[in-house]
Amino acid sequence: MTVELISTSNIKALAQLMLELWPDSSFDEELESCIIILNNDNDVCYLIKDKETYIAFIHLTVRLDYVEGANSSPVAYIEGLYVKENWRHLGIGKKMINLGTEWGRQKGCRQLASDTELNNVTSIEFHKRMGFFEANRIVCFIMDL
Repeated sequence: MTVELISTSNIKALAQLMLELWPDSSFDEELESCIIILNNDNDVCYLIKDKETYIAFIHLTVRLDYVEGANSSPVAYIEGLYVKENWRHLGIGKKMINLGTEWGRQKGCRQLASDTELNNVTSIEFHKRMGFFEANRIVCFIMDL
C-alpha cells in the first residue's frame, strides 16, 4: 500500500471516495471541493492506494476559529476520513490519523479534532480507539428567513 498526497492525477479518485462517504453529494460537487483543497495551503488530503485501487482518504484542515473542546489554536481538523469496507480493521484508519497528527504538527497545531454524527456509533468507537476523547454533543438547528 502506498500513500499519495492529493494531486491532479488522483483528484477524480479522491472525489469518488468522498462520494462514497457522503452519498447525498454529487461527483461534481466533490470534484469542485477537491480542486479547492488542492489550491489551499491550509487543506490537505492523503489517499491510500492498494495496488491500483484507491481505498482510503483523510481530508485535514487548519481551523483558526473556535473548535469544540480545543484549548489551543490553530487546530488540525479531520474534515473527512474514509476507508473502503473491505480494507477496514487493517490499521489503515490509524495510519491516516498518524498522517494527520504529523501534518498538524508541521502546521503548528497542538491538537487534532474531528466530529461525527450522533448516531454513527462505528465512527465514535473508532475515534475513541485512536485516542480522541468526546468533547461535547450538540444538535444543530437552522431556520429559513
